[in-house]
Amino acid sequence: MWKYIVKRILISIVILFFVALIIYAIMRSIPTSYVDTIARERSTQPGSKSFQEWKDQLNQVYGLNLGIVPGFFSWLRNAIRGDFGDSWLFTIPVTQKFSEVIWYSFVLGAIAFVLELIIAIPLGILSARKQYSRADYTITVIALLGISLPTFFFATILKLVFSIKLGWLDLFGIVGRYHEQLDSFGKLVDMGMHLILPIATLVIISIGGLMRYTRTNMLEVLNSDYIRTARAKGLSERRVINYHAFRNTLIPIVTIVGGSLPGLFAGAMITETLFQIPGIGYTSYLAMVGGDIPFSMFYLVFMAALTLLGTLIADILYAVVDPRVRVG
Repeated sequence: MWKYIVKRILISIVILFFVALIIYAIMRSIPTSYVDTIARERSTQPGSKSFQEWKDQLNQVYGLNLGIVPGFFSWLRNAIRGDFGDSWLFTIPVTQKFSEVIWYSFVLGAIAFVLELIIAIPLGILSARKQYSRADYTITVIALLGISLPTFFFATILKLVFSIKLGWLDLFGIVGRYHEQLDSFGKLVDMGMHLILPIATLVIISIGGLMRYTRTNMLEVLNSDYIRTARAKGLSERRVINYHAFRNTLIPIVTIVGGSLPGLFAGAMITETLFQIPGIGYTSYLAMVGGDIPFSMFYLVFMAALTLLGTLIADILYAVVDPRVRVG
């Protein structure tokens, strides 16, 4: 197993290298950037240099005068040392800005992820157990709604109902206007109230796919010969479902869970932007719109690394949930 893990890590490093190179090439090929914006602003000042002169000077300062491949290796040398440069938009080191916003996204993603598992998996199993019943049809409709509704549409509906019509929750932000006047517990409650709508949005649009996935795999397992044998031996339905059927349904579910790891740290860009939650997703959106290459590079490479790590963890968990799976 250890040889397999080391081998996969080495392969992941190679993949990450080429992914970072592609991302860097794309970022360098963007028509407009922070450099163009700043050069244009400075060139309009009285007695200033021309736009091209400012642009050439700024490109030299940021290393953009090099070709894509030399520029990438220059970025890579600094990245290996943990130096991702300063954010052009936020004017502080990229890692410092990342550490300021990552925990908002982690809390948001972790709570939504746990609720998704708690809701989707039991409902998927219930739907499979009561196939073609009213419960099955109701769960199927809910799942299809979750899969079909766009994030921005569902978030807008929630804000319209609970913020504008009922006035229970704020439209956006992570804290209220009187946040600093509250005690420690009040500040925690205030932040929690602001997270209700974003978490509800993430959960509703996420549970549909996992419910359908769980239902499909559970139906396949329930129709297996060993399940019919277990029932013929007189085992209770609860033991057949919870002990025999569900354990074998876990293997494909592990793929979904492992693939969800990036979402815990990478942020939900659309949801965070709609609710203006200052997490990594919303921050990276601002950086990309503003042409902030250092922060955008860090975020996209971070996403790629998490995706590779999630895939590796999912493969390892196969052997945990199913003793029959072993690496030769």
